[in-house]
Amino acid sequence: MNRRELLLTSTALGLATLTAVRPVIAADASPESAPPAPLPVPPSGSIPVAFLLSQGAVVIDFAGPWEVFESVSVVGRRDPAFNLYTVAETTQPLQASGGMTIVPQYTFKDAPAPKVVVIPAQNGAGDAALEWIRQVSRKTDVTMSVCTGAVVLARTGLLDGKSATTHHSSYTDFALQFPKVSLARGARFVEAGNVASSGGLSSGIDLSLRVVERYFGRDVAQRTAYYLEYQGQGWTDPNSNRVYRTRRASTAAHPLCPVCDMEVDPASAPQSVYRGATYYFCMESHKTLFDQSPQTFVDQLRESA
Repeated sequence: MNRRELLLTSTALGLATLTAVRPVIAADASPESAPPAPLPVPPSGSIPVAFLLSQGAVVIDFAGPWEVFESVSVVGRRDPAFNLYTVAETTQPLQASGGMTIVPQYTFKDAPAPKVVVIPAQNGAGDAALEWIRQVSRKTDVTMSVCTGAVVLARTGLLDGKSATTHHSSYTDFALQFPKVSLARGARFVEAGNVASSGGLSSGIDLSLRVVERYFGRDVAQRTAYYLEYQGQGWTDPNSNRVYRTRRASTAAHPLCPVCDMEVDPASAPQSVYRGATYYFCMESHKTLFDQSPQTFVDQLRESA
């Protein structure tokens, strides 16, 4: 499974029993910009950061934040700012996106207690992972998801009643799968208490820089970005994914999958006819989801247009 397929199927897996619920979704809204709330810095030692991994973990989703936290340097501090480690259900090698093999350092049973948890997009996080997230998040400063890692975080229930975001191609199915979560379209990242979520892929770098800023201040975060030669400014503005607020329009010349907005080839794409209109899909599983509750997806198309 390649990275694009993972992004498109990660939320679809949970929609197999989709019912016609009305999700909470703000198509033209995202969180208001606000000064970041400071996080407590221990007087000594390093802040522990756990990266939750399972099969299919998307490399940039965890490698981007890893490089951010690893690159932080605080003048006058003897210990590294952050202590980074990987956690999984077992320490058996797992395969990340693109075929990268990773050997996790810790299991859920022996991992050090984290103050920050990073949850990338992945397709192998089971019940044990969800319970571990719930347990450690009682004492974390930040439990953050990247891209469709928001699906894993939402499955724990920790996002219920809160705002969150995810990869723009997953807005619709995320909103349908998690009606108790208020989806923020066009948000680069969303912070809600000690849980946070970012948009797709590179957005995780910005949320990580935001976390650095909350611990050590903007100057340290800016120096970190400068060292990384990272020119993006998304970490300074939670609303900087505005381009994704408005859903792209599907046309006869360029039809889009109604589940994920991916452009499809009508000559070969799976299709369904509903109320006289033909809908094309990027994959058979998305056609199946649509066919289970077509009016739900049609309503979403209208509301987010």
